[in-house]
Amino acid sequence: QVQLVESGGGLVQPGGSLRLSCVASGSIFSINAMGWYRQAPGKQRELVATITSGGSTNYADSVKGRFIISRGDAKSTVYLQMNSLKPEDTAVYYCNADLRTVISGRRTYWGQGTQVTVSS
Repeated sequence: QVQLVESGGGLVQPGGSLRLSCVASGSIFSINAMGWYRQAPGKQRELVATITSGGSTNYADSVKGRFIISRGDAKSTVYLQMNSLKPEDTAVYYCNADLRTVISGRRTYWGQGTQVTVSS
């Protein structure tokens, strides 16, 4: 019914940049918010950044000043520009969407995840 597909992950050296993209598709009625979460080996999934339909953003302290979340002209698309990457940013990054479908109420959906590895 709803699919979130991430792209843009890969291997990058410390200090480098990477841009993640996520596209939500399906019978979507409205999207309240989208965001990015990540999960590193041995750790729980954590918030990276979120953006609401109104444009309000929220960032984890660990990425403030380095990452920027944004929405595309099509509100079903969200980006995460990651700059000044550090080895500790290495994780699987998951796209998240808080949305309503045409036949159901508001709920959260997750993408499959994309691997980001920061290493020299």
